[in-house]
This record gives sequence, structure tokens and C-alpha cells, in this order.
Amino acid sequence: MLTVAIFLPAAAAVALPAVPRRAVPWTWIAVTLAEVALVTWMWVSHGTGAGTSYETNTRWIPSVGAGYHVGVDGLSLPLLALTAVLFAACAVYSLRQARRPRAFAVLFLFLETVCLGLFAALDLLLFFVFFDLSIVGMYFVILLWGHGDRSRSALKFFLYTFLGSLVLLLGFIGLYLGADPNTFDMVELTRDPPLHGGPAGLTLLAVGIGLGIKTPVVPFHTWLPPAHTDAPAAGSAILAGVMLKMGAYGFVRIAMPMLPDAWRRYALVVLIVGLVGVLYGALVALAQDDVKRLVAYTSVNHMGYVVLALGAAGYASGDAAARRLAVTGAVTQMVSHGLITGALFLLCGVLYDRAGSYGLGRFGGIAGRAPAFAGLTAVAAFASLGLPGLSGFIAEFQIFAGTIGSGTAAAAVAGALAITGILITAALFLRVLHRAVLGPPGELTGRVTDVRRPELAALLPLLLLSLLIGVAPRGLLDTIEPLSAAVTALVGR
Repeated sequence: MLTVAIFLPAAAAVALPAVPRRAVPWTWIAVTLAEVALVTWMWVSHGTGAGTSYETNTRWIPSVGAGYHVGVDGLSLPLLALTAVLFAACAVYSLRQARRPRAFAVLFLFLETVCLGLFAALDLLLFFVFFDLSIVGMYFVILLWGHGDRSRSALKFFLYTFLGSLVLLLGFIGLYLGADPNTFDMVELTRDPPLHGGPAGLTLLAVGIGLGIKTPVVPFHTWLPPAHTDAPAAGSAILAGVMLKMGAYGFVRIAMPMLPDAWRRYALVVLIVGLVGVLYGALVALAQDDVKRLVAYTSVNHMGYVVLALGAAGYASGDAAARRLAVTGAVTQMVSHGLITGALFLLCGVLYDRAGSYGLGRFGGIAGRAPAFAGLTAVAAFASLGLPGLSGFIAEFQIFAGTIGSGTAAAAVAGALAITGILITAALFLRVLHRAVLGPPGELTGRVTDVRRPELAALLPLLLLSLLIGVAPRGLLDTIEPLSAAVTALVGR
């Protein structure tokens, strides 16, 4: 079933050119909804155990020990579900796509297969193939359907992230050569970590840079704001909601369990990188007058929390329960950020569709003309700043409790300083609400109309899922926690 779920969108993309033009959007929506149903069924069937289910392991390139090895567990399931939901939301949102709709749908279906395959991969070479293909797919989304200086933004995105993938490949080769016998199989490399000492540190550096560019961590984040600003709304939602998680997912799936010695040794460096991302992302977002760039920089801030928590989990001498809580919070933050920021970028798309601008100072009093849009924006903003009752609070509370409570002075200080990121995030989103949604009308307010049915149908599920996680998080947390315990045990051994 997992292989069917991974390749169903690609099969649909191949068949889509034969579909009548009017049926293209509805076919795309039907395929993405089928993906949601398949992933939901796999989640229910998997339950809350710590093992891997729906596993397939067949020979692919036996000469180098690489295979088609896929499976799902407590880490991959939430991200597979997030991927399916966000791609379905983007398909519904794009129902009125007028510019090359068939090619647009084909490219997004291809991207969905790539993203699902990466989160299910249990072979490093297979992971790398999907990792690289995601870069190619998003490059064409920005280049062909973006706006502004889209060619430059697409090229910058491609060069940065492709360079990161090459460095990542060097790290994977290091793991392969260190294993005896040589293998790319993630299960084997996790069971018996191949490297220690200096070679492990160099390999972690390569893997960390490759995954850090994709996450993105400071200072490897500079490709992100232009890519988001000039990408179409659906492209930005997938880039932030799904593709940024590939880097963070790689840290938990690959770097921590396969290089535990190096992760423990450089936990302080990871902690500092996460803290810098939290504070830098929030402060730069506060200074933005372009609302889409503002949301892009909040992604640097929110992914910084993930890196911070994973750094705290690297202190093997710290409290084991707190370290597990930090990893659980990091994975929950990946899901929460995907839902909330995906919604925020789709809302930015609504604004640009109506007025052709993201300029914060050119709007005001939107609530009077578009009350539904204003309400959805307010909910997404409060979810992003961590209001209790929404998913952001659940994720950030676990991250701070796990980081501060880990029992090490450095982690406690970093966690305490990172809390200021919430205050800055609150300030920047309240500034958006006061300037654009409330207050006197701006020069472009007259062009803004309320959300249409496809836009509302795309946005509501994302925000309702954030609310569901905020109110009843147990279903998600029970799935993640066995994985968190396994990862922290591997790092601490």
C-alpha cells in the first residue's frame, strides 16, 4: 500500500495529458484526496507502536548495497499525512488556475510523489534521489508560475539547494564507506553506526550543511525569502509546509541515530545554530513591509525551534525524559509549522490575486471588506505565535520544556533566550493585523474581496487541523513519542 501511495500521484501525472482540460483540476483534486485517504488508513493501521510498518525492501543497485527500501513509523507518518493534506489543499486552492493548468497539475503531482517518497525512504541513496528531484520540481514551479524576479529567485533556489544536496551526498558516501559491509540501508546504519571520532565529525559536517540549507538554518537561509516572495501561493505553501521539513526530518532520521557520537560532541553547536535562527528569523521578520517575506522569515524562526530542540536532545548527560520531550516537540513543530505557514502563504496568495501586491503599508481595514479573509488571517497569525488551543502552543511548549528541563546549563540558557522569539513573533503578527486587517483603509483595500469557495475549502482544513492538534494532541503525540524515545536512546548510547 505504501508504494501505491507514493507513486499514485506520478501515475496520475503521466495520465493527465489524456484527460479533458475541464476535468484536469477535478482529477488532480481526486488524486490528492485519495492520497489523504491512503495515508489516513496507514496511520490507523500502524497504531502507536515503535516499529516500522508497510515495509518493502527490494534490490535496486546491489553492487553498491542500495535498495528500494521504504516503510513508515512514528516519524514518517505525521509528515506523510502533512504532505498529503497540504497537496490536497493546494489542489483545491488552484481550482481556478488559468495559466497552463494541466502542466501546473502535472508538476505538483510529480512533487507529491517525490515528497512522499523521501519521507518513506529507508535507504540513503533513495532518500537522495527524492531529495534532488524535489529541487528540480520546485525550480520549475517558481520559474514558470512565479512573479516578480522569478528567474533570479528560481536560479538562486536551485543553486543553493543543489549545492547542499551535493555536500549531503558526500556525507552519505562517508556513511557508506564507514559501514562494514558497505551499505546505504538506513536500518543497518542505525543499528550499527559506522563512524566515530574525527571521521564522524567530518561526516556530520557534510550531512549538517546539506540538510541545514534545506531546513534552512542561518546563515544558509538566504535563498528562502526571494524564493517564497516570487513563487506562486501554492508553491510557497509546499516549499514551506513540506520541503523545509526534509532537512529537519533528515536530522532526526539520519544525523542523530547514524552519527550519535558526533551529535553528542557538537550538541552545543547545534543548540547555538537553532537559537540564532529563532532570534534572527523573528527580528528580521519584524522589519519586513512585504507580508510574504515576513511569513518567509517566520519560517526561519520556527524551524530554528526545531534545531534548538534537537541540539538539546544531544546532551546525553541530560534528563532522558526532557530530551524525549524535546524531540517530540521538534516533530510536532514540523507538523504544526506546515499547517499554519501553508495557510499563511495561501492567504498571501489571496491578497496578491486581488491587489497584485504584498506591501503591508498599502492595505488597511481589510476586515470591513473581507471579514472571512480577516478571520482566517487572525486565526493563522495567532496559531503561528503559539496561542494556547492551537498546534503552535503544543509544539513550542514541548520544545521549551524539553530544552530548559534537559538538566544542562547551556540548553537551559538557550531555551530561556529562545522564549523571546515568541514575544517578537507576537509583535510582528499583531503589527500585520493592526496595519492591514484593521485600521483605516489603504490605497489597495478597495481591490480586496473576500475568499472564494475553493480558497475557503483549502484554508479551513489546515486551520481546523491546527485547532484539533491544539485541543486534542494525544493522537499525534502517541504516534511520535515511541520514535522520540528510540532516537534519544540511540544518541545516548
